[in-house]
Amino acid sequence: MVGARPNFIKIAPLIERLKVTNKIKKNKDINYILVHTGQHYQYEMSKVFFEDLELPKPDIYLRIGSGSHALQTARIMSAFEKVCVQEKPDLVVVVGDVNSTIACTLVAVKLKIKTAHIEAGLRSYDRSMPEEINRILTDSISDYLFTTCEDANENLKKEGVDEKRIFFVGNVMIDTLIKSKEKAKNSCILESLNLINHWHGFLNSDYVVRDYAVLTLHRPSNVDNKETFQRIIEALREISKHIPIVFPVHPRTLKMINTYSFQDYFFFCQMSQRKKVNITNSINIIDPFGYLDFLKFMSHSKFILTDSGGIQEESTILGIPCLTLRENTERPITITEGTNTLVGCDPTKILEESINIINGNGKKGRMPNLWDGRAAERIVKILVENYTNQQT
Repeated sequence: MVGARPNFIKIAPLIERLKVTNKIKKNKDINYILVHTGQHYQYEMSKVFFEDLELPKPDIYLRIGSGSHALQTARIMSAFEKVCVQEKPDLVVVVGDVNSTIACTLVAVKLKIKTAHIEAGLRSYDRSMPEEINRILTDSISDYLFTTCEDANENLKKEGVDEKRIFFVGNVMIDTLIKSKEKAKNSCILESLNLINHWHGFLNSDYVVRDYAVLTLHRPSNVDNKETFQRIIEALREISKHIPIVFPVHPRTLKMINTYSFQDYFFFCQMSQRKKVNITNSINIIDPFGYLDFLKFMSHSKFILTDSGGIQEESTILGIPCLTLRENTERPITITEGTNTLVGCDPTKILEESINIINGNGKKGRMPNLWDGRAAERIVKILVENYTNQQT
């Protein structure tokens, strides 16, 4: 089951591994059905992600769309129940922490279908975050809990979860990143954004990339509160005097920029295949783009400012300093072992940490345990072994 763009990145290596397992397994094939709830994006809008990740077209597309948390969750449950009744699956696999995750898990459990949660055990300990509620509830009723780090194992144990349900397998999002790094090198996004300064030589393909910072910002706690949003923007505007900030804007964030009349804080870039973007020393708003383009875009940046959970993990593997515009994180391993630093929405701290990185003192990290590109392989192995044992 997938519901939003981060889910696509996490499910892609699992589907690839299932295909490999079916080729080498002596028992009957593991049949799977890819269900896209359509929670955040229409399929046509997310098509580029499916293409970049080599995901098959969804077998079932529910077209749920946006809405309040209660309404969206209810719609997903109603639609997904019909899928389960018709298809009669032995197992439902959910990923992440979006409304689709908890909705599909609740349906499966009530129909007595076993469930597996990929990315279990992550905790911010901030119950004002809707995602935190989704994580806690999903983990409490799932049969298989696949964790990305040892911190997550400990969180589940503290909550009284039976250790037999917990499986430390690594991070499927990193599986996708490691597989895609070479392919992402073919992206022309840096040329399109006019971020390449010059070529070293006529026959030499090495090039110099302009220093720039990446910004992603979409969480309601940051963009739905006018004062909070303005404080962050003002800090970003000061940073942009030292280094261009390039901002692939989320649709809901753009909506709030217009609602609060914050347009004057930004430089709006028009992306075109025929003309390069004029990136200025400001906060440059551009259209969102696909996974491979974004991977290359992040890989060459000076640092990243974000409120996204997944980008905290990706920046750690890429070795790019990351400043997280939140007061807490459900991924503390990116701080203790990775390149991540929490700066909240305090303009002084955001600016100080950014200048520190610009001056060459960015945080260095290391690869967390089992973030080696083989998480999906471990997950499928566990599921196959358990399924085989149940059949004998």
